[in-house]
Amino acid sequence: MTSTAATAPPPKEHNAHKERKHDLIGFLEKYGVLLFLVLLIVLFASQNPRFISMRNISNILTEVSIYGIIAVGMTCVILTGGVDLAVGSLLAFSAMCAASVVVMLGDTFPVSWLAALLIACAVGTAAGYLHGKTITRLNVPPFIVTLGGMTIWRGATLILNDGGPISGFDEGFRWWGRGDVLGIPVPVIVFALVSAAGYITLRYSRYGRSIYAVGGNPEAARLSGLDVKRIVVSVYVVVGLLAGLSGFLLAARLGSAEAVAGISYELRVIAAVVIGGTSLFGGLGGVGGTIIGSILLGVLLNGLVMLNVSAYYQQVVIGVIIVIAVAFDTYAKSRRSGKH
Repeated sequence: MTSTAATAPPPKEHNAHKERKHDLIGFLEKYGVLLFLVLLIVLFASQNPRFISMRNISNILTEVSIYGIIAVGMTCVILTGGVDLAVGSLLAFSAMCAASVVVMLGDTFPVSWLAALLIACAVGTAAGYLHGKTITRLNVPPFIVTLGGMTIWRGATLILNDGGPISGFDEGFRWWGRGDVLGIPVPVIVFALVSAAGYITLRYSRYGRSIYAVGGNPEAARLSGLDVKRIVVSVYVVVGLLAGLSGFLLAARLGSAEAVAGISYELRVIAAVVIGGTSLFGGLGGVGGTIIGSILLGVLLNGLVMLNVSAYYQQVVIGVIIVIAVAFDTYAKSRRSGKH
């Protein structure tokens, strides 16, 4: 009798409860962020009807676009198991370099915006390449390399103009930050294009599959013939390029390049990516989730401002959300491992 009890299958009620729990976790993995975004919009709209006005929605999307563009590149970096803490400082440095050259050229250069765009993107790309090479050649952890980069690029930005802003851009330059096409702000259009390119690349290209492979298992990727070091360098080049592009757009929006621009942007960018479901362990996630995570963060920050919540508390809220997102990611990862 004892033997029969010991080998008896678990009660059906227990199995059903376990399956429902797994189904709930799976549902939250897929739709939790989107559900939270909808709840936030309903909450803030109920507290302040102006929250869902076209003007405020436009402001939210424009603000989201600046760090959302970088978040697309950060998604690639985190998918490989890395991280880039220098993006905020690099945004400011790229914008300051571009502004310095444009002001130096003066009115003699008819398309100053093009010079600014090329310089900002070139500086961001070069810095990203330097980060990637340092990580792969010297085997220094990405956290340390980009933490150093965060300080270096911020210091270089302050040196360029003794900590002061650079302004005096023409209307063509400022249009990239303040203009619109058919009522849609230009930064939002650029964000949409970058997001579409990132989504298609990661989902359908060989390069995108290589990024997932490196993040999932670098050694297996190397044994399968992938150039792991080159792929790692490339994702830092991409995020550097996009940081430069965001620096250009932010300078155009503000009408000046400022040494304090982009402070704490690395927190926003990483938060958007992690909230969007990209695993900090690498190999899992995508641009679709990052877009939703970026918008959620923008809605949250804008809603808190409209409710007159102190900026100090806003940082606390973002930090708590990051911890919850990472804790859920860790739990979901252990659950997936348990299934296998």
